[in-house]
This record gives sequence, C-alpha cells and structure tokens, in this order.
Amino acid sequence: MVAQILSESKTEAFAGRMLDILNNSAIALMISVGHRTKLFDVLAELEPSTTQEIADAANLSERYVREWLGAMVTGNIVEYFPENSTYFLPREYAILLTRDAGADNIAVLTQYISILGAVEDQIVECFRQGGGVPYSAYKRFHEVMADDSGQSVVSSLDSILGLVPGLTEKLRNGADVLDVGCGSGRALNKLAQIFPASRFCGYDISAEAITRARNEAQGLSLGNISFQVKDVATLNENSRYDLICTFDAIHDQAKPDVVLRGIFQALRPNGVYLMQDICASSDIAGNLNHPIAPLLYTISCMHCMTVSLAMNGMGLGAMWGEEKALEMLQDAGFSSVEIKQLEHDLQNSYYIVRK
Repeated sequence: MVAQILSESKTEAFAGRMLDILNNSAIALMISVGHRTKLFDVLAELEPSTTQEIADAANLSERYVREWLGAMVTGNIVEYFPENSTYFLPREYAILLTRDAGADNIAVLTQYISILGAVEDQIVECFRQGGGVPYSAYKRFHEVMADDSGQSVVSSLDSILGLVPGLTEKLRNGADVLDVGCGSGRALNKLAQIFPASRFCGYDISAEAITRARNEAQGLSLGNISFQVKDVATLNENSRYDLICTFDAIHDQAKPDVVLRGIFQALRPNGVYLMQDICASSDIAGNLNHPIAPLLYTISCMHCMTVSLAMNGMGLGAMWGEEKALEMLQDAGFSSVEIKQLEHDLQNSYYIVRK
C-alpha cells in the first residue's frame, strides 16, 4: 500500500470551510426566526434604530431581539452603528429577505432547516434500518409549504400561465382544472379568484392541508372551487379536465408512475398538464454547478425521498431530474413535452405536457 501524503494547506483550507459551514448553518436558523417573527419586514421599514425601538415595532421581547441582532450583525446581514447603538437592514438585503420581495424572498426557504433537523434522529435510523419517515413526523411542514408556495408559485402565477400559449384565455372563458397534490391550496385558491368562470378542484392526501385549503376558500367566498382528501394514486377519472397541475408534488409520491398515468387518463384530449418540479439532472455529474444542489439533495434525503419510502414507495426524491421525468412522462402515455424556466426561478422547471 502506498502511503498517502497529506496536504497541510488543504486540511487548513477545509478547516476554514467547516467553520464557515457552522456559522452559515447557525445564521440560516436565525434567518428563519427573523422571517417567522417578521423582524426583517419591520427592519425594512425602519431607519437605524435601537434594540428597544425594533422590539417595540415588532411587538417582541427586547432581550431576544438583541441577541438575534448579534447573530445578524456578526453574520454581516444587519449593519451596526456603535456610536449610537443602532441597527439597520440594508435595502439591498431587504429585497431578498422580506415578504414584499415575493418570489425573491429567500428567507422563507430557511425554515426547512429547522423542520428537517427535527427529524434527524428518525433519518439516522433509516440509514441503519431502511424504510422512511412519514409526513406526520414533520411539524409545521404544511404551514411552511404554504408559505413557500405563496412566495414562489402564487406570486408568479401570471408568468407561469404565460408559459402555455392560450391558457389564460381558456381559463377566462371557463375550464375544468385539477390540482393534484394541492397541499394547502394557495395556488388553486388564487386561480379561482382570478378566473371565476372556471371550475377548480384540489386533491391531497393530507387532511390537515385540505382543511387549510377549505378554510382559505371559505374566507375568500369562492364558489367555484372544491377540495378533497384523496390518495392521488387513485384518480380513476376519464377525460374530465382541461388543465391539470402539479406544483412540486410528483417526486414525493409513493407511486409517481401510477399518478402520472392517472393524470394522463383524467386529461381531456386537447388538455394541458402543467408540471412544476425541481430543475436538476438525474445524474449527479449534471448538478455539480447547480447553485443550490446541496440544499436540494438534503431536502430530498430528509423529506421527499423518505416520505415516499415510508409508504413503501419508489423514493424518487427531489433530485429525480429532467431525464427521469421525461422517461416517466413518456411511459405514462404523453407524447408532447416542453420544458421551460422562468428567469427569476433557479429552483424549478415547468413541463408543458400534452397527450
């Protein structure tokens, strides 16, 4: 055996990187706290302010706000002026951290870090024993997914619909629309508001998510929409819909192949299936330059893949990739697939699928 010669400089560089990883992980958690407490939204409206002024404006405890600001200042996110002990969120950062940022709000995504960390023990056991972690183990998951959907999908619906020529006009005139794996129904409720002449239906296996969706629809007084708790692997509907949507839903399914075949069957001959899913390659080599590949593989391992395996499913995971998606769409019977992206969206691809 040839002795391996270690590079001291390489070890030192990696030690520095590990410290950066630890600091950035901690900052991610505190950004999540800042998002949930609306501290970023408050700071974005303030001139340089003291901890007490910030806490009062946010209706929060000053002691906790002060410690949070310590993390934000040392993490180079919030500016600190020692001459008068005031803090300020640069406007250039606020446009990526506040709810007003819409689809550009990256802070909303940091909530997944704490959600995934809460199931680490179960995931470690799955590494040893196999199997998966069920949806029920994830606290706040549907709440955060709805938050994420509101920022990424709902705020971009005009652009998403614009990817399909003639679709907006068809919805204005009246169409039958199904959202498969609709979650808390944010996107579908918004569509029902915009297009009162169309009829909308949402299916999801989670009773919690469907309750959220129905409550929102009721609060908006929508009469052209319904939601149902349903295993979407059992659609069993024939040529019923002009438009079927899935927003970031197929790769989580236990039986994605069965779901896709059901969608093919439920779509009318001249209908459109709009599938939003992760923009990635099925081959890890194709993801080496992906800007958020480590995050997506982590979410896949600790949620998307494992919830499927918990139901004895295929365990595709979020990074199933374009090549696998195209293969499965063809196997389901679809003959026409276009893949499009939105300029601002580095995470998703939009598959325009027809029979």
